[in-house]
Amino acid sequence: MTELARRLAGHGAEVVCGPLVEGAFVALTVAAELGAELAYTERFDRCERAALFPIEYRLPGALREQVRGRRVAVMDDVISAGSAVRGTAADLRACGAEPVVINSLLVLGDAAERFSAAEGLPLERLARRESNLWEPAACPLCAAGVPVEDLSH
Repeated sequence: MTELARRLAGHGAEVVCGPLVEGAFVALTVAAELGAELAYTERFDRCERAALFPIEYRLPGALREQVRGRRVAVMDDVISAGSAVRGTAADLRACGAEPVVINSLLVLGDAAERFSAAEGLPLERLARRESNLWEPAACPLCAAGVPVEDLSH
C-alpha cells in the first residue's frame, strides 16, 4: 500500500473513496498512509434497470456532505468492467466532490483506461493483466448457445 500511496501523493486528494466490500478496505490503508480522510460507497442492485450492469454505488447520507467541494481519489482493489469505479465517481460528482484520480492494486483489461481517459482522470495502478470480459454480443459462449449457469445459489 505504501507504493500506491506514494503514487497518489502528487494528486492532492483530501479524501480516498472506495466501494464498500471491494476497494474501501484498500482505501482505508491508503488514506492512512496519505493522512487523508476515508469515504466509501455502498452497492445497490437496480433490478428494474435494463442494463448489462444494473448496479449503482452511492455514498451514505453522512458522508455526502463530508466530500462536498473536496478532491477525492477513487480507489478499488481490482478493476475489471469498471462499474464500481464508474458508479463511485458519478455519485461523488453528484455530491459536489471532485474526483482527481482513479487508483487500483490491479487492473484487468482496458475498461479502466478507457474510462479514465474519457473522464480526464489519471489512472494509478500497481499491476495490469489482460482480461477475457465480453459483452453478450461479443461473447463466444453466447454465440455458441452455451447456457448461463446461475452460481449464486
